[in-house]
Amino acid sequence: MKNVIEILKERGLLDNVTSEAVARVLEKPCVVYAGFDPTSSSLQAGNLVAILVLAHFQRCGHKPIALVGGATGMIGDPSGKSQERNMLLAGQVEKNSAGIKENLSRFLDFGSAKTSAVIVNNQSWFGAFTFVDFLRDIGRHFRVGTMLGKESVKTRLDSQDGMSFAEFSYQLLQAYDFLKLYDDHGCSVQVGGSDQWGNITAGTDLVRKLRGVEVFGVTTPLVCDSAGQKFGKSEGNAIYLDHRI
Repeated sequence: MKNVIEILKERGLLDNVTSEAVARVLEKPCVVYAGFDPTSSSLQAGNLVAILVLAHFQRCGHKPIALVGGATGMIGDPSGKSQERNMLLAGQVEKNSAGIKENLSRFLDFGSAKTSAVIVNNQSWFGAFTFVDFLRDIGRHFRVGTMLGKESVKTRLDSQDGMSFAEFSYQLLQAYDFLKLYDDHGCSVQVGGSDQWGNITAGTDLVRKLRGVEVFGVTTPLVCDSAGQKFGKSEGNAIYLDHRI
């Protein structure tokens, strides 16, 4: 079978990679993950490309992980957003996570042996951290200048609403997700939309610093409406993958 990177290129599903070496690494079975914010009980059209990419990885013999952002979803990813999202309550996240698994089960195989898809919730590990522990163990490996240089951060800082400290810290949380999945599952590839580049590279850098290995990011094109606006729940143009489809 073709290398999955070549398949993604042919189908217009590839935007960028953190290193061209990922194609060589993916010649053998790997573990790959993509994150989904539980801001609704259904995924939507903006998530479709990431889902399809995970499906292609699985068909090529790789194991996909769908990460539900039970913790990060309560903060909100600032990438590609003009203003801060509404905070979610824990009960909402739990309910929405069940709907997300139902959506994903239409595209991913959760029953096969070696490549069976897995769903994890990052609340299971962030809930065990104290704020001081996280700053001591993880925060000290990040430089504020580098964080400020991320495009998603610069865009928000230049906006009228600015950026909260909670949103500014989001890239640390997503970076730790990658580290945790590498430690627990051997995950070496993260998939995300092109607007996730800053968060993904924060993760690849953290794994390299703390584990001394190279892991990879693969970004996909964004799905946009006729006005060129990214599909999304917070943008108000979401088309949901609910039970009616």
